[in-house]
Amino acid sequence: MDLVPSLDESLKKTLGGTTAKVMAEHLDLHTVGDLLHHYPRRYAERGELTQLADLPLDEHATVVAQVADARVLRFNNGKGQRLEVTLTDGSGRLQLVFFGKAIYHHQKELLPGRKGMFSGKVGMFRNIRQLSHPAYEMLGKDAGEDAVEAWANELIPLYPACAQMESWKIAKTVDVVLASMEATGWAEIVDPLPTALREGRGLVELPEAFREIHRPRTKAEIAEARDRLKWDEAFVLQVALARRRFAETQLPAVAREPVPDGLLDAFDAKLPFTLTEGQHKVSKEIFDDLATEHPMHRLLQGEVGSGKTMVALRAMLAVVDAGGQAAMLAPTEVLAQQHHRSITEMMGELASWGLWRDAPPQQGGGGRGEGGTLGGSPLGTKVVLLTGSMGMPARRQALLDLVTGEAGLVIGTHALIEDKVQFHDLGLVVVDEQHRFGVEQRDALRSKGKQPPHLLVMTATPIPRTVAMTVFGDLETSVLDQLPAGRSPIATHVVPAKDKPHFLARAWERVREEVENGHQAYVVCPRIGDGEDEPKKKSKKTAQEAEDPEKRPPLAVLEIADQLRAGPLAGLRVEVLHGRMQPDDKDDVMRRFGAGDVDVLVATTVIEVGVNVPNATAMVIMDADRFGVSQLHQLRGRVGRGSAPGLCLLVSEMHEASPARARLAAVAATLDGFELSRIDLEQRREGDVLGQAQSGVRSSLRVLAVIDDEEVIAAAREEAVRLVADDPGLERLPELRTALDALLDKDREEYLDKG
Repeated sequence: MDLVPSLDESLKKTLGGTTAKVMAEHLDLHTVGDLLHHYPRRYAERGELTQLADLPLDEHATVVAQVADARVLRFNNGKGQRLEVTLTDGSGRLQLVFFGKAIYHHQKELLPGRKGMFSGKVGMFRNIRQLSHPAYEMLGKDAGEDAVEAWANELIPLYPACAQMESWKIAKTVDVVLASMEATGWAEIVDPLPTALREGRGLVELPEAFREIHRPRTKAEIAEARDRLKWDEAFVLQVALARRRFAETQLPAVAREPVPDGLLDAFDAKLPFTLTEGQHKVSKEIFDDLATEHPMHRLLQGEVGSGKTMVALRAMLAVVDAGGQAAMLAPTEVLAQQHHRSITEMMGELASWGLWRDAPPQQGGGGRGEGGTLGGSPLGTKVVLLTGSMGMPARRQALLDLVTGEAGLVIGTHALIEDKVQFHDLGLVVVDEQHRFGVEQRDALRSKGKQPPHLLVMTATPIPRTVAMTVFGDLETSVLDQLPAGRSPIATHVVPAKDKPHFLARAWERVREEVENGHQAYVVCPRIGDGEDEPKKKSKKTAQEAEDPEKRPPLAVLEIADQLRAGPLAGLRVEVLHGRMQPDDKDDVMRRFGAGDVDVLVATTVIEVGVNVPNATAMVIMDADRFGVSQLHQLRGRVGRGSAPGLCLLVSEMHEASPARARLAAVAATLDGFELSRIDLEQRREGDVLGQAQSGVRSSLRVLAVIDDEEVIAAAREEAVRLVADDPGLERLPELRTALDALLDKDREEYLDKG
């Protein structure tokens, strides 16, 4: 029985120390289960040759191809020899090159007409793709005539591999593990799917799925295995999320029902605009949740500029009316300061309407008014800012205001999560830009309430339904997809700076025209350029590399600002903004830009979210290809926020046929954030999608695609909710509980157990 590996057994015991060490260090594979879940990325057929013309440069690749010719050439005045082998598949050519004494051995193996698997890093030499000293394994060398047809139809699994462990070596280790498991009828395997669910869905048993995914006899077997393994991934993750939701519905919370004629009603009555139908609808969903005696857990997602912050502020005011405190957690100091400034100004308006007994909020430390303290007049409250860079006196006062309850509203950064921050009665936590925070950070802030506070998380990055179910599956979802009246359209164009430099010159003319018409502009760069963000190691670059837009450093704020001041934007008021500026300096720049005292703001992505300057109508994004699709959409949302049309220019030096330019063209073609989010997701790995959002959950999506497998995810969610409602502790499903142990880390498991 000792020879039978269980899924959690170390590969060292099964494969030996040397192989196990390589797999652990280079492929992050440590156990038998890790290896069995390391699925082939595709399958080659003996009679099918890889498209050599499409091989990506500078990446490690494995190809199945045919030898066209092989020849030994001399160089260095006859002192050196090399073997050049040409592979072909009809679509393109790939050259293999070998040096040294072993070239004649390779020449005997690599005979014209023979097929093989070849693995190495793809380079380019004389416009021909090349592998230098590749690893290879010839195919069909020993096959007799009777076995030729079977051999030709065999499916060859090609695994995600590395230079230290080629695909065929991984295949051999899988063979060892499969043989050991099959020898004892897979006695040690644990199947996470309940039998009734598996049989009801017509899914194969797990051992069969492992055999079919790794050693398929037909393409139908591959499809059958993938269907089963997709269900494993979707179902186990959805059960984890369903248990989290269930646990949180069992926690007590203070109902925070809106109070008539309070601060919220006064605020609504004096708004200089009409809330959209969508804002009313989402607000009602939130108010209904706040009125219950278990914590709200709601995700508010919406388009750039759809008015999410207004919805969040109304919820915060409702909680203050009900006697509690509300905290908003922002990902950056710039955004925290922006929210604080906006809310303080709105609350100041209330003071000017005669709703404050004392002075309105003052810039910096928060609004003051004895009538605004909790327990005092409902028409007013103190608004405080808490960030890590605040001076000690201001910080000490803010902490005091929170613990005494004098401050009803607090806006801050990660500083809010620190142990020393205590609240009088925290009733609502609003997390802005949810994708920047993990569940631990949410929980750390929520733990500061006497009872669990209500939770509202927001994102301006539109999320496809399946991603919301997978990444934010522990939250109920509200969607705000209606833009307020008066928001102007944004025209977006790609500026091919290298191919057509006069287009870039015209871009700067357009910026100057916008300023001359009384408006303002942003210029966004990927890098600061203050020395701290320079590459640590500088190597000598060839002239060709220096001109390659992919290999040069990204354009920098400080450099571009100097060039604009001295060149195309000379005479305009050009200022810079980036994350390493002193907080007071950043605040001063944003205040002056908001007041119209700055014409052009050259900035990093610190302006990506939350910044609201209606008079800013133009944005030029330098090296736009260095940003993701969703990030470009976020940045673009900073213009067109007033009555004048917006203009966004995406500057790129990449070739028109490059994937990077295709991304930019997609952004220019639509303002639909949900469509762009699908494009963005399709271009990224599934693990990137999960990111930190489900921190504590190990990366588990190997065959499940959150865009393509919507039906599986939705069905798995329904099954998970039904199962958890019937058996929250999974007492009757120990196998599923074991699978959850593998998915969740210890801390997260302890959290789930609390429910």
